Amino acid sequence: MFEENLKGILSALKDAPYGAVLLTSPQNRFYVTGFHSSAGIALISKDRAVFATDFRYFEDAGAKIQGFELVMTKSGLSYTDIINRFCAEEGVTELAFEADAMSYAGYQAYSAKLTAKLVPEDGLMARLRHIKHDFELERIEKAQRIAEAAFDKILTAIRPGIRECDIAAELDYQMRLFGATANSFDTIVVSGENGSLCHGVPGERVIQNGDFITMDFGALWGGYCSDMTRTVAVGHVSDEQRKVYDTVLRAQTESLAAAKAGIIGADLHKVAADIIEGAGYGEYFGHSLGHSLGIDVHDGLGAQPTNMEPLQEGVVVTIEPGIYLPGKFGVRIEDFVVLTKDGCRNFMKAPKELIIL
Repeated sequence: MFEENLKGILSALKDAPYGAVLLTSPQNRFYVTGFHSSAGIALISKDRAVFATDFRYFEDAGAKIQGFELVMTKSGLSYTDIINRFCAEEGVTELAFEADAMSYAGYQAYSAKLTAKLVPEDGLMARLRHIKHDFELERIEKAQRIAEAAFDKILTAIRPGIRECDIAAELDYQMRLFGATANSFDTIVVSGENGSLCHGVPGERVIQNGDFITMDFGALWGGYCSDMTRTVAVGHVSDEQRKVYDTVLRAQTESLAAAKAGIIGADLHKVAADIIEGAGYGEYFGHSLGHSLGIDVHDGLGAQPTNMEPLQEGVVVTIEPGIYLPGKFGVRIEDFVVLTKDGCRNFMKAPKELIIL
């Protein structure tokens, strides 16, 4: 499985201007090894891969990592010692590093001790991670099935008198019961007038009849994230609430129909933005239509109004238009899809028609 990711890096390095890449971030280390650890480095040249970690993880790494030489740090053999030895053996004079993940202090510490010159890897890892292999899609889909199972459970628990934070806690608990190793991100539950806070923190507000409740949450499974949002109503809805909900649903439906490999990210965003603008709510849709999804919940470029690049086949992207009316309520509906040459495949099975509890 993860050997496919490693092969992609080995292949890309053949045309790279540097001799090898140093991976220090937990996300990129996991991408190439399939192994979680709080400490470790991966060193990859054009035809060799080394993973180094400490005593705490070494035995487990040996049982789980394929395609890498394993080295354990110890007294007299630090990470920088291992890197210098690797570069000397491979003839590496320029070593690429994750400029968007390494702190300036970390860069200084490495630079002071390394014989090779550190140079930015210039988006190599982001480009590789953006396009998903089949095994990655399977993990993302499993994470989504977990999230939807939790959503089904929470619908039976929502009623007037409970708090936003109660709903969030129950969602988190149910995702763990169904097999999630963690949340993809901090669960968002906002209700009533709080619904205009598109990334609001679940609070003490008590659910009332007539509320819209927006729930944005996701499960982490097998190292990969899911991400979904649904807005439901309690008791009854006003004409305005229904109009806003129907507008968001139409914007999402049309965006899903337009999503396919090759579409410019900004053009996909515009599909939803034009519908919301045409309904008179343009100023109340202030975020992008969607982002890429994978090991990180925001795993690269997606359907942002600033993204002028075509979205490639195999990219997983969220489709999540919303309208947020300050002091009143908000609505967001989110699915995510993998782009294909003919369109897209939606991972979502949860209903999107307005649910009134």
